[in-house]
Amino acid sequence: MRSSVRTFLGTEVDNSPLVLFRMVFGFLAAAESYGAIMTGWVNKAFIAPDFTFTMIGFEWLQPLQGDGMIYYFIVMGTAALCIMLGLFYRASTFTFFSMWTVVYLMQKTHYNNHYYLLILLSAAMFLLPAHKNYSLDAKWGLTTKQVTCARVCHWFFIIQILIVYIYASIHKMHWDWLEARPIGIWFQYKADYWLIGSLLQEKWFQLIIAWGGVIYDGSIVFLLLHPKTRKLGFILSIIFNLFNSFIFQIGIFPYLMIGLTVFFFPPETIRNIFFRGKQSVYPIRKQLSLGWTYVLAIYFSIMILLPLRHHFIEGDVAWTEEGHRLSWRMMLRAKSGFVNVYVEDKETGERERVNLRDYVSRDQRASLAEQPDMIWQLAQRLKNEHEESGKDVEVFVRSELSLNGHPRKPLVDEEVDLASVPWDTFKHSDWILTYETYD
Repeated sequence: MRSSVRTFLGTEVDNSPLVLFRMVFGFLAAAESYGAIMTGWVNKAFIAPDFTFTMIGFEWLQPLQGDGMIYYFIVMGTAALCIMLGLFYRASTFTFFSMWTVVYLMQKTHYNNHYYLLILLSAAMFLLPAHKNYSLDAKWGLTTKQVTCARVCHWFFIIQILIVYIYASIHKMHWDWLEARPIGIWFQYKADYWLIGSLLQEKWFQLIIAWGGVIYDGSIVFLLLHPKTRKLGFILSIIFNLFNSFIFQIGIFPYLMIGLTVFFFPPETIRNIFFRGKQSVYPIRKQLSLGWTYVLAIYFSIMILLPLRHHFIEGDVAWTEEGHRLSWRMMLRAKSGFVNVYVEDKETGERERVNLRDYVSRDQRASLAEQPDMIWQLAQRLKNEHEESGKDVEVFVRSELSLNGHPRKPLVDEEVDLASVPWDTFKHSDWILTYETYD
């Protein structure tokens, strides 16, 4: 990286945006944690199911017994409140980051992109000096009070959400999305929405939302960066995110994205609005260290490359799901289908259909029909369960799926014993039938 860029990023500027975002982030993280308890999500995701679908390779991460997960989320929410207040900041951010990462790895039935984003942001907050002002740590002398931070503390978030939005826009450049197919499916269940329910059923409005999403995601960061369009970008951000919150009820994600806009405004503007008693400062020219330069270069290279990995895996990622996670493929597909699972005794040849209600919850059954890796994990569980009772079995699956309203097609090869095939994270699994096979 050129020394001029290192100087730009290393220069000390007013830390007001970082301090304000600490408060916003902590509040929203606490709302996510406590809200998960109050809405019943913790019970639905961790307590009620007999079996939890973890990320593959993390099967050893299992929910705490009884009401343990309730207490787990209370601790996590309390750590988030401490982040907001700037109390024991490093310990609090590390606690939230660690506990939230475990939550993310422990279940994928309710996968959401903002769960992944929270991991990235909380890791960054742990490293950044967001507690150096307007915090209990600074007030009580637990840290040295500062009014500045390196400019990179602000630009980290700008670059991070630029990557999120650009990939969100690129991924939407698909005919199904541009024809508003998934949007039309989602909106048909929202006809009773107050004031706009009937509008959501109109095809022309669905097309506006679909194309508007491509344009918004692809342009919003640039609108916010330019002084002449910043106010317009901010207004659009509020409208877009509040609309998504009202229509899709996707938790804190819309409000988190609004909160991140603080980094696009001049630090002095944030200070004058939110911290009027804070002293003004002038930029102090410094260089970002070479070590941190390399760390950031590696980190953002990974962020750019990860969403591209599905191009090196056979099949349509929207169908196979291979390469979907960690890629900012947000709300791009509507799926419906069914899964029938059969266990066959190798010795007797007797085949029995598995009653899925005996093994998985309603939400898990819905995700099972869409996620081949979850089907594979269930097959492994069934194999292990029968082995414990002294039986050697094969597991076969018949599954059909509709993607974005297209006719149903088989998802997996029903002639393959899924209990005997390994899972490969880095390439296509042949037993997942690619969409092109049936075109």
